[in-house]
Amino acid sequence: MASPKHFTLLIVGGGNAGLSVMNYVLRQRPNLKIGLIEPSETHYYQPAWTLVGGGAYDVQDTIKPEKKYVPDKVHWIKDYAERFVPEESAVYLRSGEKVTYDYMVVAPGIQLDWHKIKGLPEWLGKNNICSVYTPQTAVYTSQVMNNLSGKGKAVFTAPSTPVKCGGAPMKIMFLTSDNLRRRGLLKPGIVHYYSAGTVIFAVKKYAESLLKVVERYHIQTNFKHELVEVDGANKVAYFENRNTNPPERVAVEFEMLHVVPPQSAPDFIKRSPLAVPDNPLGWIDVNQYTLQHNRYPNIFALGDASSLPTSKTGAAIRKQVKVLADNLIYCVDNKTTELRSPKQYDGYSACPIITGYGKLILAEFDYTLTPKETFPFDQSKERFSMWLLKREVLPRMYWWAILHGRMQG
Repeated sequence: MASPKHFTLLIVGGGNAGLSVMNYVLRQRPNLKIGLIEPSETHYYQPAWTLVGGGAYDVQDTIKPEKKYVPDKVHWIKDYAERFVPEESAVYLRSGEKVTYDYMVVAPGIQLDWHKIKGLPEWLGKNNICSVYTPQTAVYTSQVMNNLSGKGKAVFTAPSTPVKCGGAPMKIMFLTSDNLRRRGLLKPGIVHYYSAGTVIFAVKKYAESLLKVVERYHIQTNFKHELVEVDGANKVAYFENRNTNPPERVAVEFEMLHVVPPQSAPDFIKRSPLAVPDNPLGWIDVNQYTLQHNRYPNIFALGDASSLPTSKTGAAIRKQVKVLADNLIYCVDNKTTELRSPKQYDGYSACPIITGYGKLILAEFDYTLTPKETFPFDQSKERFSMWLLKREVLPRMYWWAILHGRMQG
């Protein structure tokens, strides 16, 4: 076994959250000894995959080399974190190597649990069964959408678990509806939304606007319906209708089936002592305001794998980064784990909800589901300017500023 490595700060995960925190801290404390555990050499801009699925964005523009965002002064460990031993301030890698730290930030992202839907793993990407949750299947989604005949049902699902980008199930549904409208194929009974949730959107102001969009596209909504099985050969989706007691099994034939998979913390987090005790989804157990771990104070976490009770979006991460980093830097500077007058995160998140080509509603809100809007106009209205923000401005901000530790907070 190789000799142990020790870092003042160890980052687990090189996605949006991990890179943003790492580079922000490095800008404030350039001499800090930082290690990054991240096995992938490819970085993806995932928020654009919905646009890829809608045929409005090139998938190649969502892919860049990870090394562009990891400074030379950071020690990049291209391996998988396998086991956490917080009592030793240690992480064991898949290779067997032990890495230790004074402080650690855990940001491994979210796991897509395709396997929890019977039949889905073998049928995804075939027979018009698609999803915008991977780059390959996002491209396939565009092909399926453009080949729809308008004679069968286009079915869109949303699971009962939290998901990254909670608006994604609706975004691709609205783009598909608009595509059908443009081709003269949209009519009542074509587009169906099967959600395991109970409402179209949690914030009332935006929900009211979205229901008008649903009505415009003649979308039939079905709430408290969880996708449980896919019969790809016969193009039948099976849902558990939880409006009845006991729940009844419902079969729905489709021409197109767009699936948003159930999601959870990665398995190596679930089985670790970092997870919320007895939580089947395994989120990292952190204080929702300070982002410090509730039981291991030299550990912090943010992003999609954290237990923060807000929507899992890149916009949320951007606000979380500064709070976490400032609290972490205080601890590092003072060689402590006790925060005095800590910076606090209010649960801010944002969902840029595409409602058609050239149309977007920008939902922004906090833990209390109160709108926290950036612009001096009513963001619940569909706007072309917000479409441009989503398609043109935000990707540039991401690649050239956010990942480099700029524009946080």
